[in-house]
Amino acid sequence: MAGKRIAIVGTGATSAGFGADMVNAGLDVTFVEQWPAHVEAMRAHGLRVELPEESLTVPVAAFHVCEVATLRAPFDIVLIGVKGYDTRWACELIAPLVAADGLVVGLQNGMTMDAVASIVGPERTLGAVIEVAANMFEPGTVVRQTPADGTWFAVGPYGEATRGREAEVADVLRHTGEVEIRDDIRSAKWMKLVANAAEFLPSSILGLPLADAVALPGMYDVMKAAGREALRTGVALGHKLVPIFGDKRVEVNDPDQYATVLFDAVLRGWTLSDTKVATLQDWIKGRRGEIDEINGLVTGEQARLGGEATVNRRLVEIAQRIERGDLAPDPSNADLLRSLLD
Repeated sequence: MAGKRIAIVGTGATSAGFGADMVNAGLDVTFVEQWPAHVEAMRAHGLRVELPEESLTVPVAAFHVCEVATLRAPFDIVLIGVKGYDTRWACELIAPLVAADGLVVGLQNGMTMDAVASIVGPERTLGAVIEVAANMFEPGTVVRQTPADGTWFAVGPYGEATRGREAEVADVLRHTGEVEIRDDIRSAKWMKLVANAAEFLPSSILGLPLADAVALPGMYDVMKAAGREALRTGVALGHKLVPIFGDKRVEVNDPDQYATVLFDAVLRGWTLSDTKVATLQDWIKGRRGEIDEINGLVTGEQARLGGEATVNRRLVEIAQRIERGDLAPDPSNADLLRSLLD
């Protein structure tokens, strides 16, 4: 990767940790971030990364979004790390600085590839799936509970225009985790969405880390039901059952069973972790969560198909009440969640 210029747009809990590994590997990485205090903390003290076995501080080149217009040299690889609902403006922001033959990839949950391609073009778009546990509540400090040897990525082409270029991004990401190249990246991204649909809203509505939330009576069944609806919707949309999280093949052919397999794989990775899921982290910070991009997408796509994803729809409705301030995330919401299966 000698000579390649890399930008990370959105350097929150996950992407900042990835960027730190890349900087330590000697890569030319520019951080672009919308949280002003985070940028100032990184400039003043470097990025501090708390890992299970060590802590490290990495000097990084960090810029406010308002400073992007001062940058001149184009980037060869751009990694988008903002929330799914911020994808379009983030791509518009960085598009003038993407090299003509550059590549842009969203290291995000949800199905953001089309949004990326609509701004920078299919010929510069790759898709990716990520699996990592991390949180960030203090500017300049990432708590990464999944180190590089436990982090997993899949990278694949948006279409024919970028087929064969996956290794350019994979080589960068291998500095911060295991990377697989996948031809059907859309299906892989939907499989990750299935796991996210199961975990994100139920544990966030309870205001608990995932491991604590799933331990409450009935919650595993609620989460499993949300994931199953998501996978049935994906199959109806034409997505295939494909392995993710480093698995080499799918052992079951039934969508309901495979949805459970995917969710159980997430639970195995988070059993000893007190990390809160992304949506709950957002709510704690006063930000809106990726409701429409995960469970809401399942609900909307199922409606478009002429069906209904009842559990996901009702999860979205409860989450919307929380974001309006009508309900607080709390374990006392367990009865409300259990009622979704009635």
